[in-house]
Amino acid sequence: MNNYNPFSLKGKTILVTGASSGIGAATAIECSKMGASVIITGRDETRLEETLQALAPNEMAHNMIVADLTKDEDLENLVQSLPLLDGCVNNAGVVGLVPTSFLSVEKIVRMQQINLNVPMLLTKLLVKKKKLKNPSSIVFTSSVAGVYRVSMGNAIYATTKCGIDAFMRTSALELAAKGIRCNSVNPAMVETRILNRGQLTPEQYELDKQRYPLKRYGKPEDVAWGIIYLLSDASSWVTGTALKLDGGMTLE
Repeated sequence: MNNYNPFSLKGKTILVTGASSGIGAATAIECSKMGASVIITGRDETRLEETLQALAPNEMAHNMIVADLTKDEDLENLVQSLPLLDGCVNNAGVVGLVPTSFLSVEKIVRMQQINLNVPMLLTKLLVKKKKLKNPSSIVFTSSVAGVYRVSMGNAIYATTKCGIDAFMRTSALELAAKGIRCNSVNPAMVETRILNRGQLTPEQYELDKQRYPLKRYGKPEDVAWGIIYLLSDASSWVTGTALKLDGGMTLE
């Protein structure tokens, strides 16, 4: 009984997209610590290699595949090269503030392509090419934005996250018969390099943290651990669920 751990990923093969930094990198690393064979993908080869080197060694090998998933050829080649998967973390995404009066087709399409189209098309190909085991788990990195709250200048991003949660629930319904569970994690603000873009001062960030009952932003590992739960057998009766990870921020 000492080795009993329903959250273990030992023996599982997990694909993580957007794994070159932030939540994706943390998820890949934490999955490897839980015993998984991790396949990481992203556009930045140098940073992807850094993630690969940080993966915990275990009984199963890890692998990295450099790909720009907005390109049809890269997406097809990625799926073609994959082994059978126990899980997929659709994490690749971008952020950006655009006030409504400054919206443009170009800005809408760019964010929608990465945040919404890519995970939808990757999921389609994984199912069509029979790359997911029965049972298996797909986890989408969504957000509290749009799904639980809105904020100034966040219309495009929030819309893509509402879309990905809707797709997650639809996929959960459609793919249940194949033994494929679909869920999402919905974090609030997380401490990643995205925060270093100069949109707010350090003092403004500290003030913003006071809106959170737990008085801090999340860490990438906080989100990774939620993802691990949804990948693991501990959540074998969970599908179509959006797991809110927000330090209590949306309570008010």
